[in-house]
Amino acid sequence: MAFAPTVLDDAALQALGIGAADVVKAIKAAVLDVAKGRLRTTPKSVIQPGDGRYMMTTLASGGFTVVKAVTVCPDNPGKGLPSITGAIMVLDASTGECLALMDAEWITGVRTAGLSAVAATRMADPEARVMGFVGTGVQARSHLDLFAQLFPLEKVLVSGRGQANIDALCAFAAERGLKAEVVEAADTLAADIVVTSIPITYSGAPFLDARAMKPNALAIVTDAAKPWIPEGRAGFNTVIVDDVAQEAAMPEPVVPVARIAGDLTGLVSGQVTLGAGPRAFMFRGIAAGDYALAAHVWTTYRGRSS
Repeated sequence: MAFAPTVLDDAALQALGIGAADVVKAIKAAVLDVAKGRLRTTPKSVIQPGDGRYMMTTLASGGFTVVKAVTVCPDNPGKGLPSITGAIMVLDASTGECLALMDAEWITGVRTAGLSAVAATRMADPEARVMGFVGTGVQARSHLDLFAQLFPLEKVLVSGRGQANIDALCAFAAERGLKAEVVEAADTLAADIVVTSIPITYSGAPFLDARAMKPNALAIVTDAAKPWIPEGRAGFNTVIVDDVAQEAAMPEPVVPVARIAGDLTGLVSGQVTLGAGPRAFMFRGIAAGDYALAAHVWTTYRGRSS
């Protein structure tokens, strides 16, 4: 049989119109399938060559086998290329037949925001009105897109370094009927939900203190906690990660492992007790999230094409 998988670029994936509710539902189902042994995953693998690039892969197998390979290249925007590039391969788990090859940028952005959204539906104030962003790139826009569909947001507080990205995020907010205010990084801590998504390769001094957050606020931390002052992380009364075992194996855990209250599987299955005070969801990404979105995209596409 000829090797002829369906090729889906980011434009085709976005054209499917998959909404926030579908994303959250798919990721919740995948996380529970891991807990029940119906979906098998491996920890993500990472290579950092030392020149600012960040390379990672994930692997998961259930009804499908999904393999993702992505590289974050900080210099790409200056070359007219996206900073996140890569591909996702969807195989039939029974036969190994390659069914689809997909662009990775859109799925990676939505997967990351989707993991955050799953956590936020359990950890954030359901009446959250203000959302703060430290970092204004792809992840900020992906998070705002999903969270604006899930919470009664009215305003966003924006802090970043690149004016083009700041302007783009403010415009993105305005398109959704939200007010946008550009502020200093520390001022974003006045928000109900704070998302930090600075480059994972950031090597400067931390500058955010969790002890300044509102009592019922939630921090969504996608960047290995690079901007959060280590001693200030004690201000998070409850810390959830995406996978406790994966985090414990990391050379530099985002917080001491003893301080981690649980992971996404425990949160979704109701096995985690959330304390009062500021909370944080700190995560690096798990294969179940990539699987959930790629499998959902493929079945949606196939259903509409048949």
